[in-house]
Amino acid sequence: MSATGTNELSKSLSTIQLWGIAVGLVISGEYFGWSYGWGTAGTLGFIITAAFVALMYTTFIFSFTELTTMIPRAGGPFAYAREGLGETGAYFAGMATLIEFVFAPPAIALAIGAYLNVQFPGLDPKVAAVGAYVIFMVLNILGVSLAATFELVVTILAIFELLVFMGVVAPGFSWENFSAGGWMGQDTFSVGAISGMFAAIPFAIWFFLAIEGVAMAAEEAKDPKKSIPRAYIFGILTLVALALGVMIFAGGAGDWTKLANVNDPLPQAMRFIVGDNSGWLHMLVWLGLFGLVASFHGIIMGYSRQIFALSRAGYLPKSLAAVHPRFKTPHRAILAGGVVGIIAIFSDNLITFGGQSLTANIVTMAVFGAILMYILAMVSLFTLRRSQPDAPRSYCAPFYPLFPAFALAAAVICLIAMTIYNFLVAVVFAVILALGYAYFRATGHQRAIVTPAE
Repeated sequence: MSATGTNELSKSLSTIQLWGIAVGLVISGEYFGWSYGWGTAGTLGFIITAAFVALMYTTFIFSFTELTTMIPRAGGPFAYAREGLGETGAYFAGMATLIEFVFAPPAIALAIGAYLNVQFPGLDPKVAAVGAYVIFMVLNILGVSLAATFELVVTILAIFELLVFMGVVAPGFSWENFSAGGWMGQDTFSVGAISGMFAAIPFAIWFFLAIEGVAMAAEEAKDPKKSIPRAYIFGILTLVALALGVMIFAGGAGDWTKLANVNDPLPQAMRFIVGDNSGWLHMLVWLGLFGLVASFHGIIMGYSRQIFALSRAGYLPKSLAAVHPRFKTPHRAILAGGVVGIIAIFSDNLITFGGQSLTANIVTMAVFGAILMYILAMVSLFTLRRSQPDAPRSYCAPFYPLFPAFALAAAVICLIAMTIYNFLVAVVFAVILALGYAYFRATGHQRAIVTPAE
């Protein structure tokens, strides 16, 4: 089956829509999850971890963009690794990306369900989470332009809310509040604080996880060689500014230790300043849903394109590469990822390991997938620079080789630290990769009949 005809995606995305996808994929990370890093490293320790991770993501995106413009295909990292590292490298990059994008949505869906349960106590959070899957899978199937426009609107609303939060708590900001006990509960730095900084890496990654998903919409961009670099660069700058602003203002609003182990640190921080009955607080609680929806919806778009690309290339069953004849969207891939997510939602309290719920572990699993993919993407960049030095590149990584080298080294450090502090999850991650590799080795005939365009 050719890459045209039944496997052709609609080319309709503009730069502003791609920017909305880039920021929207990630923005739920500004609302929850990151504050657990305070409980691990303290505010001052975590800000160093977050700054290191922000630098890793910034150098990574400035380097990764060269690959997205050179090889603008729906597979994203899978396509780059296939070009630079061959079939086996492509498998590991594709599977790592798939794990990242399929395992993140159930956690966000459960957060949406928990949020709605607060407003409507009679609503089962898991039923609400499944309802979110159904609604946003349907929206994604109806057309990429409609889905991207919706993503842009909710992303802008989510950014507006974060700016409102910073503006409301700013008058009560105190550096003394932020720095008190900021080194793992101590007021002064000690060598022991370093372990907390390393342990907090996954929570800092949560600030930026999945921004690379824009690459998976490359085949649907009107002008990918121009629009994707702009979307990525403005996207990462937007997210770095929001992450640092939200973290600093929340930590300075009052006793940060009360925010370190909650899923709604922003409303709780605002309570320090405006009390429980302020209209500002109620607005923040209601609008907080937009950040979760933006990321959930965007990641569904991302996982579906990854499943589509892997299936089209013969790495997964070819039937998953079908494109809807009317809407030109990968409807089977959208539904397949949703089935996995819904199973995870209802397995949350049934499966536990390492003393944590399934949801907590699959978030960490998603981060493992992301980090492995970052490493393979940067190795692919170096390989393609050597093997295809004259290939057309409408965008080149700035400060090459410094930026990609730093991104690669930082990702390796993150992978080592995460393995040490999450060893059981790392073993499960490795088992999933091994089982997938066995399928990959057993299905070479599927890839033997794939056309170059696929």
